[in-house]
Amino acid sequence: MTKKVRVRYAPSPTGHLHIGNTRTALFNYLYARNQGGDFIIRIEDTDLKRNIEGGEESQLKYLKWLGMEWDESIDIGGEYGPYRQTERLEIYDKYWKDLVERGLAYRCYCTEEELEKEREEQIERGENPRYSGKHRDLTDEQCSAFETEGRLASIRFRVPEDKTYTFNDMVKGDITVNTQESGDFVIVKKDGIPTYNFAVVVDDHLMEISHVLRGEEHISNTPRQLMIYEALGWDAPVFSHMALIVNENHKKLSKRDGSIIQFIEQYDQLGYLPEAMVNFIALLGWSPEGEEEIYSKDELIKIFNPARLSKSPAVFDQNKLAHLNNYYIKHAAPERIAEMAIPHLQRAGKLPEHLNEDQLIWAKALVALYQEQMTAASEIVALSDMFFRTHLEMDQDAAQILAEEQVPTVLAAFLAKIEETEEYTASHIAVLIKQVQKESGFKGKQLFMPIRAALTGQTHGRDLNETIYLLGKGRVMERLQAQIKGA
Repeated sequence: MTKKVRVRYAPSPTGHLHIGNTRTALFNYLYARNQGGDFIIRIEDTDLKRNIEGGEESQLKYLKWLGMEWDESIDIGGEYGPYRQTERLEIYDKYWKDLVERGLAYRCYCTEEELEKEREEQIERGENPRYSGKHRDLTDEQCSAFETEGRLASIRFRVPEDKTYTFNDMVKGDITVNTQESGDFVIVKKDGIPTYNFAVVVDDHLMEISHVLRGEEHISNTPRQLMIYEALGWDAPVFSHMALIVNENHKKLSKRDGSIIQFIEQYDQLGYLPEAMVNFIALLGWSPEGEEEIYSKDELIKIFNPARLSKSPAVFDQNKLAHLNNYYIKHAAPERIAEMAIPHLQRAGKLPEHLNEDQLIWAKALVALYQEQMTAASEIVALSDMFFRTHLEMDQDAAQILAEEQVPTVLAAFLAKIEETEEYTASHIAVLIKQVQKESGFKGKQLFMPIRAALTGQTHGRDLNETIYLLGKGRVMERLQAQIKGA
């Protein structure tokens, strides 16, 4: 019988949900759902000094925002818990003490100063720095003497000498490492907290994790983890190490890289749709068959195959993300996009904090006017700027249009129609412009361009009739009068 697929995403609450971590979570989620398996979230919070307030909550909040649901975690429990590492310390104690009793691990009383001096001397000799093993074979009396001095012990794993470990990676193929260059490594720190490589092995085994999908920066950790699996007599899971994400200059994506927005929370705040983010992130280092690039979450689940993970770095293409988000915005319900965009206008001071019914109807219509153009809901502020200006700025093309000889005639005729009309709707505005065409004899660009330029300061834009309607009768009359007077 094939072992049930159980995968995990195991973030540290040392920061908010990042693009790279999101991809790890997503690929694990897609694989679990594709295989009818379980997706577990485990919080690896043993780096107490670096944990930040709200980091744990942010991780879960934005995974939910992206539409990922999980089967076991700190919030819903499960039969393999606890799911927070700091609540599993007694579990780890049992296994490291077993390794010590069997001579596969030992207490090391070296101070940080002694270890640093050892590293410096090795570097001076041109050697790769590693622990020398000086406390590998301490007697009970020596241990007691160190403890009498007040020294605390860390627990080091006894690395087998000159042994080769090979594992088959789902992405990279066979990877072989020899232990010759590996010094004995710490599995439990002096404060009793297990290190990553030890805790992750215990957790993955006890939680029956079948596959580990993670970033390729963890490849160097895998041999150490294999040693611990072997020492404890456990089978290792299947490993899959995903290629790096790089920026458009093909440099590794760093959290300090200010050229790319990297946290999911920021994309939410800017007005990106979660389904667009899922679609984009799924294509970072994984390629489906065919040329299609628009996929729903359900479609991704159906077709996800880790065999199609790329060996080459994945380029974070900001233009592609903008394109995908624009696609999803265009196809979203106008009500949903209005709910996302209107708060941006309010925060920018363009709209009052509390809208009455008429103001809300107007704001929704304004957002709808630009819905097909937006690549993020926050762009509504810049796109709609001319609706809120008291003084209209003309771009160069608009100024050239307004210098044409027919312009005073067209604008005066249109102003007269606006002043006279009692029906002020987008459809009736179209009728009025048609009447100006008939009476003035000007049509096409000679007619529409001057009206658009005089009212918006631009020669291109969204639907002219809807734009004129949303500007409002009073503002339209003011801008036409100002242009006629200025001409």
